[in-house]
Amino acid sequence: MEDRCVAHLDMDAFYVSVELRRHPELRGRPVIVAGSGPRSVVTTASYEARRFGVGSAMPAARARRLCPDGVFLPPDGPYYRAASQQVMEIVRRNVEVVEVMGLDEAYLDLSGLPAPKAGMRRLVNEILEETGLHASVGIGPNKLVAKVASDAEKPRGFVVLTRAQASARFAASPCGLIPGIGEKTAERLQALGIRTVSELAQAPDPLLRASFTGRTAESLRRLAQFEHDGPVSEERKVVSESREQTFDVDITAADELDEVLVRQVEKLCEGLERQGMRGRTIGIKVRLSDFSTHTRARTLGAPMSAAQSVLPVARELLVAFLAEFPGRPIRLLGVRVAGLGEEDPAEENQLTLAV
Repeated sequence: MEDRCVAHLDMDAFYVSVELRRHPELRGRPVIVAGSGPRSVVTTASYEARRFGVGSAMPAARARRLCPDGVFLPPDGPYYRAASQQVMEIVRRNVEVVEVMGLDEAYLDLSGLPAPKAGMRRLVNEILEETGLHASVGIGPNKLVAKVASDAEKPRGFVVLTRAQASARFAASPCGLIPGIGEKTAERLQALGIRTVSELAQAPDPLLRASFTGRTAESLRRLAQFEHDGPVSEERKVVSESREQTFDVDITAADELDEVLVRQVEKLCEGLERQGMRGRTIGIKVRLSDFSTHTRARTLGAPMSAAQSVLPVARELLVAFLAEFPGRPIRLLGVRVAGLGEEDPAEENQLTLAV
């Protein structure tokens, strides 16, 4: 679609910024949102903390070493979700088609608007006035250009690029700059001698096919040329929900693990029933002390969301895993319900009769 105009709105250091609304005395200081356990990780950090090298997903213990004078705050999920809802309500009353990607970011379809850039500036100002939160904006002919543009000049960035301008601006950037090219793919590209976005965009097909399938090779080249056809969709399909916990101390006792599983299933199913969602696939995730991660799953004949239905399946999967790896210390345990769809209230309470 040649005349498509897409914006990517990305809230700046969202969790920290929300915390600073109720802790204004911390403004200008290195603030880090992270759990307090020995194995907790950083959720996000203020830009003052990032200057010390602190970043998201970093072990909190390392963040404390890098930034000993940092202010550490525990994550507050309900507070962040409420702030996100406030932001997205403002966005939706200004733009008709909005694809929410998380608590702190969304794609907006600006196609056909008479002055999309001016409209986005008004929206950013409106968010700031009503919430006290800053945002960065990227605008482009597709979601890929908009996303990369919004990241280019954070915080409080406002970048508008055509596809050709994006190709020129990021030509010398590493391939990992492109959303969809992860660390492992970037390493495989580097092994082929492809290090930059422009090198990938111009890479000959035989070279890429030496390490990737033909379909993947073409997809990578299109990404590096900032080509993307996906529309902004108002519906963001959630295919699974999960709960997991990393333990402060490895657990080996089966009864302790069962207690954790019960709590996780109860919280997970409470959220599913609140959303009116049900799923057919029940799964567990286990990370051992050697950091190896294992998943087990079972797909059922009927979708479910009630804890009394999900727990027996998850428990059977865990018992089987513990029999497969007896006595191994477990670092993380999680449970997941996948294949989600809207609930049919009449279905779950029905019995299936053998005939």
